[in-house]
Amino acid sequence: MMVQNPEQWIEPMADAGVDQYTFHIEPVKEIMKTCRKVKEAGMKVGLALKPGTGIEMVRQYIDFADVILIMTVEPGFGGQKFMADMMPKVQWLRHNYPLLDVEVDGGVGLNTISACAEAGANMIVAGTAIIQSPNQRMTIASLRETVESSIHKCNV
Repeated sequence: MMVQNPEQWIEPMADAGVDQYTFHIEPVKEIMKTCRKVKEAGMKVGLALKPGTGIEMVRQYIDFADVILIMTVEPGFGGQKFMADMMPKVQWLRHNYPLLDVEVDGGVGLNTISACAEAGANMIVAGTAIIQSPNQRMTIASLRETVESSIHKCNV
């Protein structure tokens, strides 16, 4: 949830049947409390970091998360240029937490998926690349195949 107060949306999302709740850590004052509330509501916890947020800001919470989302654009609107300089965050997470789900979101498409997958991302958000594709099924299959073949190289 890219909102100022993600805590207020936990129960409505759980009631709607959501199984994973990812929130940006930047506006949250009590991250552990929010993680606990998400777990208590029966959902997996995802922690999202904007490009300007260092990995050290989430380190102490990784053991309580199911997913860490590294934003590869500034959140807010689709179609932005992929920020390859976010890949060291993905690499660090994959190296230090080999079983953690590591997600990337922003500017991910057929031209950038290899960088994401080789860095260790195993969850991909590729909205614009899929929506604008003339063959969405082929695009999804290609993205999936790239991630699956690369993640095996990471021994995950």
